Amino acid sequence: MGNHALLIIDVQKAFNDKSFGNRNNLNAERNMETILNKARQKNWPIIHIQHVSDDSTSLFYNKGNTVLFKKETTPLPDEPIFQKKVNNAFIGTELEVYLQAKKITSLVIIGLTTPHCVSTATRMSGNLGYNTCLISDATAAFDLYDEKNNLIDAHIIHNISLATLHNEFANVLTTNELLNDMTTMKPSSILL
Repeated sequence: MGNHALLIIDVQKAFNDKSFGNRNNLNAERNMETILNKARQKNWPIIHIQHVSDDSTSLFYNKGNTVLFKKETTPLPDEPIFQKKVNNAFIGTELEVYLQAKKITSLVIIGLTTPHCVSTATRMSGNLGYNTCLISDATAAFDLYDEKNNLIDAHIIHNISLATLHNEFANVLTTNELLNDMTTMKPSSILL
């Protein structure tokens, strides 16, 4: 059995801002909290990723209030926080060094948002050889506009993002499927 860790990406107050528009999966933070509590019970390493910016006009400004974590996933004092300035948790951080030092072989990924930082970290995790699991209902997407200014619904963005990751970069599971595997340790998921 491999060593597992929970990777929580960018669950920050900035994403509460109305400028992001319509969002799918409004229960994502509740699911994240449930997974986080279970991972803590199992004594998994918990790793928090925080997006920060030096731009004082950004919602992710490193000295602003909206850069802070949402209450559902607030880090405990002993849980590491890796700050990033790009959409990849592995770039410009010590995340990979930390995972190697802890002999982590399996990552469960949750956070915000599905098509951006979550997808990028999931792809990188898979490419680096980690046994990667992305939890479909513990992440969310916002409406986006394509290159012709056509609105694409958040639900469609979310589902397509998951489809491009499943079985190539990660195993996509629901919160309930993950919790069942964490409880029973059956051979149906990445938890082997």
